[in-house]
Amino acid sequence: MIAHVDGVVAAVAPEGAVIDVGGVGLLVQCSPGTLVGLRPGERAKVCTSLVVREDALTLYGFGSDDERNTFELLQTASGIGPRLALAMLATFSPDGLRQAVAASDVTALTRVPGIGRKGAQRIVLELAGRLGLPGDGAVVAPARNGQVTWRDQVRTGLVNLGWQPRDADEAIAAIEPEEAEDEVDVAGALRAALRVLGRR
Repeated sequence: MIAHVDGVVAAVAPEGAVIDVGGVGLLVQCSPGTLVGLRPGERAKVCTSLVVREDALTLYGFGSDDERNTFELLQTASGIGPRLALAMLATFSPDGLRQAVAASDVTALTRVPGIGRKGAQRIVLELAGRLGLPGDGAVVAPARNGQVTWRDQVRTGLVNLGWQPRDADEAIAAIEPEEAEDEVDVAGALRAALRVLGRR
């Protein structure tokens, strides 16, 4: 298995990034939260999971070992493949998933695109006790400095995806009233900002 890749970010797109490792550009599928921290031209180390299928080898990238381990564990539940596991991590942090499963919060799990009530119940049944409790082994990727806000992260993500800084600022201003100041889900805010820009 490829546990991580370490190289220069060559390109960032809405669903993934190309990381140059020893002259080879590796396409890594990432969640929005991971993409926010990747900047073209800068060196990055991304934890990875290689998914092997008959017709493809797909590399999935994450900001932390905990996120990658959760991604792999999610796929042990019936009906959850890599795309759905990635969608779950785009909606929840690993700790958020632990909390939802531990509390049998089926309603929260149905917020993930592609998961209905029965699917959420199956996830709770199959993963209860296996994901651990909130705070168990969570490794949070460190911020570049203690003053980075969710606005900074979303703005960086939008600029990395090719939007002009002015457009990014306008999209952030448009979604600001929807976001509480504390504990903003950066991935969710990035998706909301992309929806605003997509309507233009």
